[in-house]
Amino acid sequence: MNQRIDIMPVDDDRNRQAREAARQRVSWPVNLTPASVGYRSEGHALVLGNERDVRRAALALHDRGLPAPTLLFTEPMAGGEPDQEDEALLADTAGMTSQRLSRSQARSLELEGYLGHFSVRLAGVDDTLDLARALADREHFDLVLDLGETPVLALELPPPGYIALAWHDPQRDEQLEALAGLVGEFDKPRYFQIDNALCAHSASGYTGCTRCLEVCPADAVKSHQGRIDAWIEIDPFRCHGVGSCSSACPTGAIQFRLPETARQQETLLAWLAAYRDAGGTAPVVRFAEAGDLAAEGDAAGHVLDIPLEELGAAGHDQWLTALAGGAAEVRIQCRPGMPDRLTAFIDDQLAQAHALLHALGHSPSRVSRLTAGDTAARDALPGEAPLEGDPLVFTGSDKRDRLDSVLDHLAHHGTPDGQRHAMPSGAPYGGLAVDGEACTLCLSCVTNCPTPALAAGDDRPLLSLREADCVQCGLCAEACPENAITLVPGFLANAGRRERRVQHEEAAFPCIRCGKPFATASTVATLKAKLADHPYFAGDALTRLEMCEDCRVKDVWQAMARDPESQLKV
Repeated sequence: MNQRIDIMPVDDDRNRQAREAARQRVSWPVNLTPASVGYRSEGHALVLGNERDVRRAALALHDRGLPAPTLLFTEPMAGGEPDQEDEALLADTAGMTSQRLSRSQARSLELEGYLGHFSVRLAGVDDTLDLARALADREHFDLVLDLGETPVLALELPPPGYIALAWHDPQRDEQLEALAGLVGEFDKPRYFQIDNALCAHSASGYTGCTRCLEVCPADAVKSHQGRIDAWIEIDPFRCHGVGSCSSACPTGAIQFRLPETARQQETLLAWLAAYRDAGGTAPVVRFAEAGDLAAEGDAAGHVLDIPLEELGAAGHDQWLTALAGGAAEVRIQCRPGMPDRLTAFIDDQLAQAHALLHALGHSPSRVSRLTAGDTAARDALPGEAPLEGDPLVFTGSDKRDRLDSVLDHLAHHGTPDGQRHAMPSGAPYGGLAVDGEACTLCLSCVTNCPTPALAAGDDRPLLSLREADCVQCGLCAEACPENAITLVPGFLANAGRRERRVQHEEAAFPCIRCGKPFATASTVATLKAKLADHPYFAGDALTRLEMCEDCRVKDVWQAMARDPESQLKV
């Protein structure tokens, strides 16, 4: 039930007092001593690019106190033939170690690592040359300055200690000064922790969810392949703490630690409750980066600011929590120069929030985007009143349970139509379609499902689904040997999504010896068809597939007792 706010004066002073009361009553959670990783740099730099710019930059870094850099010429000299200035430059850098690469060698250059630990290699057909050892007699380089036309690391957020720079960049001197200052020991927080038991990335050799891999602008999230399964790891040395991986994770396997998602939600609800108790009206929750908030003036009294370490640390689940907790609107303030992947992530989260609000009978305009510096949009009164009724109460402890509580609360106060609504591609909402003719109830899907979405029957052969738990990872469809499962994406605006429903059921097949039910008729028929030509099941032995595990073993031993040499014929 969406209620438009009548145009009337709002007591801004009263709202400011209510906002201050909320802040005094509940402090925003911070981790005062988070786990951290350390960097150690002695300032040994590799400078690569065209010869003229490389020599200029190397001399500038050396003048700023760094040890003599190693020079790697990956492109021809820019700007024409050498002149007198170049001759002086050559003389000043003559004592620095240098190496010229051919075009093919430059294309095979590989670089990875972070501040104090960069590995640079030339990948060859037969072997790989470690340039740190070959040129500098070191295990690694501490810093990398990339002056090439095409950076070796084409990342939106490169690792600490790596700078890609054009020599004529107006901020060149500031960048060189910053690079020269990276000598010593440094600490950085470990922004995330991973619970692989909750991760929907891989199971039984099949690949499922890849959402965290797709949204990291620093390329710090990697999938590591083991002998069978793969698992997700986040390189803490390359991670910039953008937060999008945690917000994109549908199961809560990746947890942002500054602060944790659940603590953010609890504090947000406590702020809104305290604001109401103090007489505040029409609250608007604004999610913004703490650095942006510190640089601007005080917002209108009805605006409650959520100071995030990074904007990606809160996704649509957090935004909808604010609406369910009593906010009239939610505004997400973006800043200029955000990484493209973060911008795309925010766009996707907005699209998901709008689709869910529409499905649940609320105006999508309750969640909107702001541009930093747009004070008029920031301070605008909301177009609709907050939801009325009992406050939101979380009934579960994990991310998905909390999100379901939020969606149920919004459904209760909205007008859902009971239909399935299209969601943006890749959204973690949807169900399954099971082909009953093909399904043999082998339950490989249940074994590989990373959430409680799929389940087997306790006392009879069946497959059931609780759609609210399905994150559309696709592992069930990948694992199905009969290709009987198809994903059905979309949000079901119906209470049935939280109910467990039978997808396929069959009568149990009784053992032909003892009568114990042990499988389904379709499973037995499929096995007999597939193993009919196997020598172990030749002749009367094929009937063993119609026996339970105990009777099958007994039959084998009885056959061996009757004819001991029969096993030699298999």
